[in-house]
Amino acid sequence: MGKTIISAEDGPINGRELRNALGRFATGITVITTATNDGKKEALTANSFSALSLDPPLVLWSLVNEAPSREGFLAAGRFVINVLGSHQRNVSNQFATTSDDKFEHIDWHPGLGGCPVLDDHLAAFECDIERTIDGGDHLLFVGRVERLSYGDGSPLIFSGGKYCVAAELPDDSDQLDGETAFSNILLWS
Repeated sequence: MGKTIISAEDGPINGRELRNALGRFATGITVITTATNDGKKEALTANSFSALSLDPPLVLWSLVNEAPSREGFLAAGRFVINVLGSHQRNVSNQFATTSDDKFEHIDWHPGLGGCPVLDDHLAAFECDIERTIDGGDHLLFVGRVERLSYGDGSPLIFSGGKYCVAAELPDDSDQLDGETAFSNILLWS
């Protein structure tokens, strides 16, 4: 299997090559929502969500600095990360648009601080903004989880510029149980 190698020693790494390499890492798909004090709802599709800490319970995501919703998220001081299931490709696409009403035909209810929680989520993390961190052309949001919910189902996955679904490997006899594996990943990360 051939590999493409790009080195900063040869000049700046361009965004397209970085995106090509990042596309090899499969991610889940989320819809991140907030509501400002005046009731304005902001929402977007993102795959930059990650666990950060179990104690205290912290998660993070990033938003491009030029995003029109940036100031709304900052002003609200809180957000909800709605993890999408494999049946929600249309929801991902809807919140990835610049539509004036991204919530049209979407069932949701107000969570903490009035932030929208999608009714049909695989998992939802309702968070207060713990801190923000400058991350180059993105702003990192670190959120303290104040409430969470989750259900059964398969996640919607994005890899190589395409939606995907998870599949179990045929022989998983050498696999750790999910809780042990997740704890070990966080412990050694």
